[in-house]
Amino acid sequence: MATKEGWRGRFYEDFEVGDVYQHPLGRTVTTTDNMWFSLLTQNTAPIHFDHHYAAQTSFGKPLVDSTFTLALVTGQSVTDISQNVFANLGWDEVRLPNPVFEGDTIYSQSEVFQTRESQSRPDVGIVTVRTTGYNQNGKVVITFKRVIMVYKRGKAPNIPRLPPEDPSREHKQEEKK
Repeated sequence: MATKEGWRGRFYEDFEVGDVYQHPLGRTVTTTDNMWFSLLTQNTAPIHFDHHYAAQTSFGKPLVDSTFTLALVTGQSVTDISQNVFANLGWDEVRLPNPVFEGDTIYSQSEVFQTRESQSRPDVGIVTVRTTGYNQNGKVVITFKRVIMVYKRGKAPNIPRLPPEDPSREHKQEEKK
């Protein structure tokens, strides 16, 4: 039986301006996600974790911490955009046109906006993408531009792929005892 290599992400040469990647995974945001992220980041705004307080606002329920939304949608894009990242250079033009609530499922896609060679690092290129996150109803909840340095093919550090131990060998050793 042949061993087939899994997806290792895109390299600089794989990006073409105008390409759109629909990221494969959606994620339903839970109350625990919202509370933990807010409290871990020391965001003390009660609209994120105090249901009684949030019920008194015009939203009528807790808002998901917007930096969680940014982190989630960025994370969703990694498999397509930055699996082979050298460095993130920045996020820009972050917009939050609609709120995210606990129980919403967030999906995302990214469009390649610009590519260019790095002037200082010959092993990487610079890619700019515009990423859009949207909820289960298709309503856009976040957009942003992200600039990353991505390794060129053959220049990324090697990820060791060690073969698993042979389980039959272990079984034979037990029989000898």
